[in-house]
Amino acid sequence: MPLTTQATPTTYWLEHAWLGTHVEPGVTVDVADGRITAVRTGADTPPPGATALRGLTLPGLANAHSHAFHRALRGTVQVGTGTFWTWREIMYNVADRLTPETYYALARAVYAEMALAGITCVGEFHYLHHAPGGTRYDDPNAMGEALVSAAEDVGIRITLLDTAYLSAGFGAAPNAHQLRFSDGTAERWAERADALKERAHARIGAAIHSVRAVPAGQLGTVADWARERQAPLHVHLSEQTAENDACRDAHGCTPTRLLADHGALGRRTTAVHATHLTTEDIALLGDSRTGVCMCPTTERDLADGIGPAARLQGRGSPLSLGSDSHAVIDLLEEARAMELDERLRTRTRGHWTAAALLRAATADGHAALGWDDAGTLETGALADLTTIALDSVRTAGPLPRLAAETAVFAASAADVRHTIVGGRQIVRDGAHTLVPDVPTALAESIAAVRG
Repeated sequence: MPLTTQATPTTYWLEHAWLGTHVEPGVTVDVADGRITAVRTGADTPPPGATALRGLTLPGLANAHSHAFHRALRGTVQVGTGTFWTWREIMYNVADRLTPETYYALARAVYAEMALAGITCVGEFHYLHHAPGGTRYDDPNAMGEALVSAAEDVGIRITLLDTAYLSAGFGAAPNAHQLRFSDGTAERWAERADALKERAHARIGAAIHSVRAVPAGQLGTVADWARERQAPLHVHLSEQTAENDACRDAHGCTPTRLLADHGALGRRTTAVHATHLTTEDIALLGDSRTGVCMCPTTERDLADGIGPAARLQGRGSPLSLGSDSHAVIDLLEEARAMELDERLRTRTRGHWTAAALLRAATADGHAALGWDDAGTLETGALADLTTIALDSVRTAGPLPRLAAETAVFAASAADVRHTIVGGRQIVRDGAHTLVPDVPTALAESIAAVRG
């Protein structure tokens, strides 16, 4: 069933609502044509005809960085030891077996899992474009269209970040696995990406896979494509020190400086990971107001390191969060991990308030994906809501006024009770209304691409 907004005006009663700065008890939210038309406080009980959402209701969560097919790696890559580079070989083996049909089935299950975790919008960093060997499908965007359709059919929004991936490394041709990713040149990438069309639930953005995967002379082509369309531009940045070393060898500068020199930084750009940065890199990102998407569960899973998130935000970079390789799909855990990782590094507590972490998971995440009209509980915003139980074994006990702290530092995706997109309830009492059996959908779609 495709994503539709709630056509009939609806009123939701929120037992507790996070209003950006504080938790407010007894809030009613009126919805019409998929948007919030009124927010009223002081409602001790549900008004007649209202749908009650008991627990803490937040704006819908935005997963700003996803590779849907990596979900098939969960568990498998936990056997043995290795590095990012050995993990990548396992990832390639899954990518080699995907078709538009199997990718749709897998993404549909993964996006349903996201909806169960309270995620109402996903940024899909999409580089698996072509058939094995690099041959284009009859529809050159068949793989991207499969992702857009999968999101629609589970009821969530998507920003398809169509990714330029042209090289195996600085000056190296794509390897056998990467032929599926490459359009040959940035100009041919742009020509294919031009054919992608936005829909009510889907926006189109661009991505530079990394400075090692797009030759320096072609970075500007991708950046210009996004700039001309006022579309989001995302890029993997300095995830490993090896990338930094190779960039210095090839260009005599860091990846951040290379992007800056080719016009790829700015308010519509989001750097993903940004783990290994110099002081100058942090200044370049912050002063240009380039956003940064932190993916702590993947960064720790791959032993990449802890990025300087606090310094970046202090310099001016808005922060968002992503589940990336989907070691887990839990934006509350991503928010918690960003703070706790910084505590481990500095041996100091309290770098972000719960409110600041929730903003990264909601309003700032949506802004990074080009949905500036989502991520807040305000009149005129898209009616995307997530309700977290306050009576589970993880969340029971704290005072309701501490519900934001409880959500960030104690709750998990398992505590998401309801998810609403465009005013329509797609998760009710912890069950997906459009995908009746999400675990089976995951198991079957992963088995279809397992070696």
